Amino acid sequence: MVMQRTITRVLLVVFGLVEAVVGIWPLLSPTGFYQDFPGFRTGWVAMDGAFNEHLLRDFGGLNLALAALLIGAAVIATTAVARLAGVAALLFGLPHFLYHLGHVAHFVRLDQVLIIATTGLGVVVPLVVLLVPGRRVSPPATP
Repeated sequence: MVMQRTITRVLLVVFGLVEAVVGIWPLLSPTGFYQDFPGFRTGWVAMDGAFNEHLLRDFGGLNLALAALLIGAAVIATTAVARLAGVAALLFGLPHFLYHLGHVAHFVRLDQVLIIATTGLGVVVPLVVLLVPGRRVSPPATP
């Protein structure tokens, strides 16, 4: 059986916890998420368009589902499941990153850098998960 390396499990859990926060927040408070995301700098979502509660709740639910997949993959601990989670995260993260690359001009320079860096991590982390080789585990010998 091929199992995940520790670094893969750590990346899956940390990324999953981040996605859980980004998922739960708009589900509990769509307006708060819209006005205050990411929390340490405000208005990233509000600066990009009109408030849409339906869209924010869908975004929250999808991020929460991604969080469950990422953390679940770390718990299951096989390389195949980790790679599946990596593909799912990349399929979300790459279009998200590419969108923001072309839509940050209306932000101040610091926010531009932070937005590109944070959304870029949504591409880099899944790629690392996909590229870290698994480790072979031999089944225990039977007497």
